[in-house]
Amino acid sequence: MTAHAPVEQDDSRLSAAQREAFEHLMAATERRLRDFLSDELATWTGTDPRAGTPVEAITRLVESGGKRLRPAFCVAGYLAGGGGPEGYDGVVSAAAALEVLHACALIHDDVMDQSDQRRGGPTAHVHHTGVHRRRGWQGDPERYGENVAILAGDLALIYSDRLMADAPATVLGLWSELRSELIIGQYMDVLAAAEFSADPQLARWIAVAKSGHYTIHRPLALGARLAGRTDLAAPFQEYGITVGEAFQLRDDLMDAFGTSEASGKPAGLDFDRHKMTLLMGLAMERDPRVRELFLDPSYGPEVLRALLVDNGVRDDVEDHIGQLVQKGCEALAEASLDDRWRGELRAMAHGVAFRDR
Repeated sequence: MTAHAPVEQDDSRLSAAQREAFEHLMAATERRLRDFLSDELATWTGTDPRAGTPVEAITRLVESGGKRLRPAFCVAGYLAGGGGPEGYDGVVSAAAALEVLHACALIHDDVMDQSDQRRGGPTAHVHHTGVHRRRGWQGDPERYGENVAILAGDLALIYSDRLMADAPATVLGLWSELRSELIIGQYMDVLAAAEFSADPQLARWIAVAKSGHYTIHRPLALGARLAGRTDLAAPFQEYGITVGEAFQLRDDLMDAFGTSEASGKPAGLDFDRHKMTLLMGLAMERDPRVRELFLDPSYGPEVLRALLVDNGVRDDVEDHIGQLVQKGCEALAEASLDDRWRGELRAMAHGVAFRDR
């Protein structure tokens, strides 16, 4: 099914100079990530060739691709706020910190979800479980793999702080809020799966904490703060939360109806793990049969997928995503922004909400 994307206007694209500045900062962020991780690997392998293993796990994930959404929104917030070349070093450090924090979240999330694939390759814990088995080491291979992944995720968290330390101190409060929201949101996600209560409001809160704030709102706010534009905090919050919710709903739909080949990670994992996603919360509120099927192991995922289509939940969620994007973009209408950057943020909202991978 094609996502019900609103027609997007193409009348406010960035100028050549604005696009060049954006691409320059994104390229500089990639160099910062590469150089930082390369230096760390050299430092630790110089101590002992085996000591670089956690750094290698982070590097493998960072270099495997990814959409770089968080750095992109941080850079966009800075440039949309009128930030100039004098602040480029600070925004590059912040953007790099956001991507390494994302690596921390993914590595730990894969362990908690028992996921075996990420970005088309084995997850960190699965990779190191295999290393243990191939080398015939002592102990439980799976426990070893999980231990390596947990430590690599912890190291990525430390590295994100080191990178952010090179940004101006004015953003450290926002940075602390972002990290706290991410961890608490992750805990509530684990709790919701354990309790398995059909609570759409809790599911929405988790989606906002884990996606709305962490993926879009806080990175945008960090960029704007680096540009000295505290007046953009309110419109960027409304935009970030609503578009972030749309982003999470798209993620839920891709898990439910997509393929592993398209997403680079296992499809249907939320069903298998009984995760109370935003999609499932909305579905259970609409149709009690969804909860019954979700809990009954005699029904396969295909039966549940068919029900979400037949009872109209899938189409309703597609429409809701469109409404969220519209609401988020409307929040920018009264903000003091260059029209071209307003248009670019609209395009970015459409990009995250109507993506197919």
